[in-house]
Amino acid sequence: MCLGIPGQILEIKDVDNLLAVVSVAGVKREVNIACLVGPQQTPEDCVGFWVLVHVGFAMARIDEQEAAEMLIALSELDELE
Repeated sequence: MCLGIPGQILEIKDVDNLLAVVSVAGVKREVNIACLVGPQQTPEDCVGFWVLVHVGFAMARIDEQEAAEMLIALSELDELE
């Protein structure tokens, strides 16, 4: 099983290589956004998106409410440890 962590795209760092800066629980990380970009979606359009991040890739776009719920659930799991 893989786990995607919610994060928000803050800026595009490298358009040619499809790299963006994403805030994941307050920590800024560089991630690849190739899975999000297509004929109808430019890299610049992705700024502000909430996404699921897994091993350095933004795998899917999610809405802000879903991201908030996931962050709460992950926080609760951390408290169990």
